[in-house]
Amino acid sequence: MPISAPTNGRIGVLLVNLGTPDSPQTSDVRRYLNEFLTDARVIDMPAAIRYPLFQGLVVPLRAPKSAKIYQQLWTERGSPLLYHGLDLQKLVQEKLGKDYLVAFGMRYQNPSIESALQELRDAAVDRIIVLPLFPQYAAASTGSVQEKVMELVSKWWVVPSISFISTFVEDPGFIGTFATLGKEEMAKHDYDHVVFSYHGIPERHVLKGSHNNYCKLGTCCASYNKNNRYCYRAQCFETSRQLGKALGLAPEQYTTTFQSRLQSRLRDPWLQPYTDEVIKEMPAKGIKSVLAFSPAFVADCLETTIEVGEEFKELFEEAGGQHWQLVPSLNSHPQWVQAVADMIRRN
Repeated sequence: MPISAPTNGRIGVLLVNLGTPDSPQTSDVRRYLNEFLTDARVIDMPAAIRYPLFQGLVVPLRAPKSAKIYQQLWTERGSPLLYHGLDLQKLVQEKLGKDYLVAFGMRYQNPSIESALQELRDAAVDRIIVLPLFPQYAAASTGSVQEKVMELVSKWWVVPSISFISTFVEDPGFIGTFATLGKEEMAKHDYDHVVFSYHGIPERHVLKGSHNNYCKLGTCCASYNKNNRYCYRAQCFETSRQLGKALGLAPEQYTTTFQSRLQSRLRDPWLQPYTDEVIKEMPAKGIKSVLAFSPAFVADCLETTIEVGEEFKELFEEAGGQHWQLVPSLNSHPQWVQAVADMIRRN
């Protein structure tokens, strides 16, 4: 939202999501993937290997395929991740009122974090609250946003106070909104099982951030505590427990899984269990009807609508499943708008 005139005394708010191509054309998808996959926090390889491998091989091969998928995702309003973000920005601004100025940016491509920060800077806000729209902290998502913000602001002569909301795994508004959406789907159909599918990351990312080598990629995630507060895997399992409780599910009625792995190219293990492998085994176990959530995303995007909503549905049905339903993301649901406003006010 462009601001026509600066007003002193307000608190600046920066909402950030991952990013999206400017269009579903191959050239724009290639540009987006080049920026995304050469981020050292996403692909933690030496630059001398990362850039030639991904810019020279992976991205050129992947861009045309990804462009076709983005064409399926695109709407009259453009990319869902973008327009849901802009809708959220507008509604949170209305909810917070004139004492706040809310800007929206993407970590990769447009609108950029730099342009959003400049908007806040031009308005001479007193301080800035940064909310990366990733419920669970990961160095490759939240950490990358934080690093980019600090890199940009470090060049300002006058640096205002800046605070980050690094995770909202246990936020009651976040959990409550997903539960509301889930209950709406559960009222329409009887489901045998619930799958909470989270975006995957390499296991090494979790181990690199382990506090005092606490993480063992196993039962250490059975509880959420000070030792694994910033462990992405532990946060995902905690989100599942919170959502399971809110939905009235017993532990055996839901499964936590991880999707979107690049293991085939990098030959490196990613967080397990893998969603695609788990769901193919479910029909043989008598699970014929599944309700799926994507609780690592707060807005519909390629990974939710296409991967979970369509590709996993096809895998499940090919294995003998009968009904697969994706719960919509939070997008700009009124309950979620209130939750975001509440998190900002508390901060």
